[in-house]
Amino acid sequence: MNSRFAAEFEGLVEKYTELLTGDASAETVEKIKAWAIYNHIHKTMPALASHWNQQHPEGKADVRKLFEEVRDLNQKLKAANQQAEAKPEQEA
Repeated sequence: MNSRFAAEFEGLVEKYTELLTGDASAETVEKIKAWAIYNHIHKTMPALASHWNQQHPEGKADVRKLFEEVRDLNQKLKAANQQAEAKPEQEA
């Protein structure tokens, strides 16, 4: 993988993270990478995800917490965006 592509792809992941959660910090980007990879594995190879969950119950709990955190961040961002959209209508 060449460095130009790696940098451009990292920018794509950062923007995705920002649009999904409202935060593009390095920590959140790493969380989204793990979330996205696990989500893809779970959807494309559910038997593998199930096997891993059975072998790593603590990891399964961590993944669940991560999914809940991403969901909560996304819901907060959506709520904030809805409030921002509602304010100009109220002022008019």
